[in-house]
Amino acid sequence: MEAIEGIKNLSYALDTFYFLITATLVMWMVAVMATNINKRPDGSCYSGISGFFFQMASIATAMSMFIQFKMKKLLGGRSQRPVPRSTRTSLYSGLVVALLAGLPTLAFGQEAVVVVEAVPTLNSGDTAWMLTSTALVLFMTIPGLALFYAGMVRSKNVLSVMVQCFAITALVTILWVVYGYSLAFGDGGSMQQWIGGLGKSFMDGVGVNTLLDGSTIPESVFSMFQLTFAIITPALVVGAFAERMKFSAMLWFMGLWVTFVYAPIAHWVWGGGWLSDMGVLDFAGGTVVHINAGIAALVAALMLGKRKGYPKTTMAPNNMVLTVVGASMLWVGWFGFNAGSALAADGTAGMAMAVTQIATAAAALSWMFFEWMSHGKPSALGLASGAVAGLVAITPASGFVGPIGALAIGVAAGVGCYIAAVKVKRVLGYDDSLDCFGVHAIGGIIGAMLTGVFVSKGLGGVGFAEGVTMGAQLGKQFVGVMVTIIYTGIVSFIILKVVDVIIGLRVTEEQETEGLDIALHDERGYNL
Repeated sequence: MEAIEGIKNLSYALDTFYFLITATLVMWMVAVMATNINKRPDGSCYSGISGFFFQMASIATAMSMFIQFKMKKLLGGRSQRPVPRSTRTSLYSGLVVALLAGLPTLAFGQEAVVVVEAVPTLNSGDTAWMLTSTALVLFMTIPGLALFYAGMVRSKNVLSVMVQCFAITALVTILWVVYGYSLAFGDGGSMQQWIGGLGKSFMDGVGVNTLLDGSTIPESVFSMFQLTFAIITPALVVGAFAERMKFSAMLWFMGLWVTFVYAPIAHWVWGGGWLSDMGVLDFAGGTVVHINAGIAALVAALMLGKRKGYPKTTMAPNNMVLTVVGASMLWVGWFGFNAGSALAADGTAGMAMAVTQIATAAAALSWMFFEWMSHGKPSALGLASGAVAGLVAITPASGFVGPIGALAIGVAAGVGCYIAAVKVKRVLGYDDSLDCFGVHAIGGIIGAMLTGVFVSKGLGGVGFAEGVTMGAQLGKQFVGVMVTIIYTGIVSFIILKVVDVIIGLRVTEEQETEGLDIALHDERGYNL
């Protein structure tokens, strides 16, 4: 009898124990569901954990019923200590609930159920890529562009163009931190369609842990990445007025130009302005950088006039080795320029890098062969210029087109920019010293317009926005191109005119003859 009583007590204890486990697990599951304790960092729910609790509750209940059955059989059908009605009801109810909710656990546990909107978190891979891209784009200006231009001028001016590129890098950096970034990418309030506000002046609000809205990279990295674009754009204009502009006038012009031309257009296209809202496609700077710089270059070249002796006097490049090395640096750095504009290390960045390489190669070869047929020999300058033309043209399209589009854009840019830089320049007679207009403005226009064609999925692109046809997209691209040309042309003219009236734009004839290295900097590029 004592043995039987002991078994009864043990059965009752185990029964109660499993009931408590069941109740505890069910209540814990409810608490988890109610308070979202099991939420992932991205806002989704670890539904597998909730299912796990249900399964455990189900198992505990089943164990309790199994023990009751075994004890009854062991006791020969005699009843154990009566289990209270409330306990039995809870046990059976728990079993039903647990089984109903626990069975689908396998299905629920396979996939996260989003319960709130995802909150962006810093991604170290994306951040590392953007840090690299920022360095690559800065490398494009110093030393890439500086060397590219330095090799094409005469030896008495080689240092002057390098100093100009270096000084622009320093000047634009300070202006960008003080107000440039805020104007381009800040919240403009009621003026948001046209210009950003001053809320981010001196990088206010951009801290160590501040992420770019809707992105996985720090805003500090984004602002520095965009700074490198703001640096190279005015630096490109140097090629138009090389060998004849005052250094002081250059500084004034560049400071005002970045403020009143570059920042507004960058805001219109990339900062949430009206061209962006219209649907103009410019992935990495066809309008913002290249058409912008090319038109300003043409205006500057026309306002300063021709170099002394141009075009009768031969003005051959002083060192093509520097130019080819500089072009090579531009080519490599452009991967950061285009692929970095994806703002992430993802498939878009990968395709942008691929099409950049394809278009550049196609443009280099098409320029070279076209020149070969026209002059009987291919040249190093032609090959380098063709490569840069391809880089320019693929810039607005790099995040939207595929290999087919890249190939077509590259060939069109090589031929089109050659005609503009060599044939048209000769006919019109303007002195764009290093062909900034012919390569950057024309290349940017070709790329911007063809983006509207090759974005089509049928041609290997990412596809048009919903409801947009190729004709409609071409219309949007045309508006973006024309607005940039008109606005940049007018405002650049006004700025140059103001600077000319105040301090003058051009060096004296004696200084030009002596060379700007000695006349303006009292140094020589070469001491041989």
